[in-house]
Amino acid sequence: MVEKLKKIKEVCFFILLVIYEEIIFSLFAFEQFPLGFVYILLFSIPIGIVLDLLTSIFEKEKINTVIAYVLVFIFSIMFSAHFVYNKIYQSIISMYSFSNGTQVFQFYDTIIGVIKDNLLKILLFLLPIVILIVLNVFKKLTFNKTSRKNKAIKFGVLVIVQIIATIIVNFSNGNGIYTDKNLYNESNSLLLTAKRFGVCTTMRLDFKRLVFNNNDDVIKAVSMVTNAKPMISEDIEYNVIEIDFDSLAENENDEVIQAIHTYMSYQEPSEKNAYTGMFEGKNLVVFVAESFSNVAIREDLTPTLYKMYTEGFRFDNFYIPLYPVSTADGEYMTDTSLMPKEGVWSISLARNIYIPYSYPNVFEKLGYTSNAYHDHTHTYYDRDKYMRAMGYDSFLANGTGLEERMEVEEWPSSDLEMINVTTDDYINNDKFLAYYMTVSGHLGYEPEGNVVVNKNWDAVRELQYTKRAKGYLASQMELDKAVEELINRLEKAGKLDDTVIMISGDHYPYGLTIEEVNELSTYERDETFEVHRMPFLIWNSQMEEPVKVEKIGSSLDILPTMLNLFGVEYDSRLLMGRDLLSSSEALVIFSDRSFITDKGRYNAMEDTFIKTTDEEFDETEYINTISSVIQAKYQVSRMILERDYYRKIENYL
Repeated sequence: MVEKLKKIKEVCFFILLVIYEEIIFSLFAFEQFPLGFVYILLFSIPIGIVLDLLTSIFEKEKINTVIAYVLVFIFSIMFSAHFVYNKIYQSIISMYSFSNGTQVFQFYDTIIGVIKDNLLKILLFLLPIVILIVLNVFKKLTFNKTSRKNKAIKFGVLVIVQIIATIIVNFSNGNGIYTDKNLYNESNSLLLTAKRFGVCTTMRLDFKRLVFNNNDDVIKAVSMVTNAKPMISEDIEYNVIEIDFDSLAENENDEVIQAIHTYMSYQEPSEKNAYTGMFEGKNLVVFVAESFSNVAIREDLTPTLYKMYTEGFRFDNFYIPLYPVSTADGEYMTDTSLMPKEGVWSISLARNIYIPYSYPNVFEKLGYTSNAYHDHTHTYYDRDKYMRAMGYDSFLANGTGLEERMEVEEWPSSDLEMINVTTDDYINNDKFLAYYMTVSGHLGYEPEGNVVVNKNWDAVRELQYTKRAKGYLASQMELDKAVEELINRLEKAGKLDDTVIMISGDHYPYGLTIEEVNELSTYERDETFEVHRMPFLIWNSQMEEPVKVEKIGSSLDILPTMLNLFGVEYDSRLLMGRDLLSSSEALVIFSDRSFITDKGRYNAMEDTFIKTTDEEFDETEYINTISSVIQAKYQVSRMILERDYYRKIENYL
């Protein structure tokens, strides 16, 4: 009996360690006691036992004690890192991102700032290290080697508790697509899973999905949204091409590819409209602007952006949700109209697939040259490989030649300077496409550590805002100057009338607190939805009058909207977004599975729905229907990325 009870204190210590860290994370990240505390309690027992077994391997107590210290340190730092990441990106770190940590945490100044602002909370995450030291010094915990029988008993308890916990999850009650059972077995939402099961279980499930892809998830997701085909009118022209998806599905042996063919055949195409081909034959300059928000559009400080906003297309109900890989996910969705695959860097994996409707692949067929630019490191998120996969003739960034033309060592680099040294590459071509991923608007926004903010500080110094709010405006002034310089150069070259300029952001300015955002906003913004309301500007000097678009949209809708405006022949069923100038139904998808439609707003983290229409409908049924649509978009997008689906239908495209 003594042998069986030996080291029980050590086992309890490790179990309590995991439970403590999970509770602290939930309190600080989600601002509530864990909703799934029973799950956390049960799943913490096997983890604690594993940690205990790792500290009883060697004969020498000193070696086992060192292992104990290392394990506690790793857990404390891991939870601290997740908390800091959550404060910045509103998510937790995926296992894929952990393996590429040098890039995830490249912006150490931002991380240091978050740590300073949350120092007491960080210290509480590290408290178990201090407790271990005290208990070990006073011999309350000793890490000796135990017998095989003792280890066998502990392993048996581990297996039994894990089985019990898994059974409880799989027999849990609940309606909808994001039940405990579905989140545990199928739906890969890191944030929702962490809130329901805790960080450790989320990491375990994320690792399993990273290594073992479950293709059944795709088939199930597709089956939920392929109940009835849409009504297609012969009197309406649609943005489609002749692809016999039904025949493709019938002759396909691969169940996953077959499911995607079926999914595509059930999608309602967007119709052509009064704006179809409006910009056909014109040049295109695309800006994906770092942290560009509509709070930065001001007649006094950013007159060129204000000019575009008041004279061109302006989409006033447009959102760019923040996804776990921040800029990379935002750029990927904007460029491809696909959902990012969760837990990985989709922008990096896209280097291995065929992307038929990327701007360069589309415009190359129309005789355009294509040049891409980024005033930051070319390898960040493997962007250099991504740009090659997208089909650009050239990609100039820090590391591929831009450093020979402009200053790139100071942080951040100047968007204005980037325009100055690159426009000659394409401006005299007959037809051109230019793509800019900017960086001047990047956090942090203090003039002391940001050369762009410091450069423009005098223009905002006397404004009645807090320091970082003023710094943000100063950073966006550089983008305004860059666009102004581009317009001047286009006009001088005689190309302005024949060129369309499009600007969208990659994500909201998360370098500001919600209070700082609201300082600059004309209305009160919340952190769930309205902080993500962003600009989408399309401008051409020959537009006779501005076009104000009230339809709800998101970054997924940018590509199909632009393809329609340029009169490009494409199949709208193959994209996850829809042309915002068409009558297609509106849908904005957030990374935590919240959504906005014309009928209301669903907060997935709180499981609440707010109607925005007088129409009567079953809210629960509606939430489940839209959630199924969202799940299918995620799964199909994942398979397009993993299985290079577009290559399967390349002959049609």
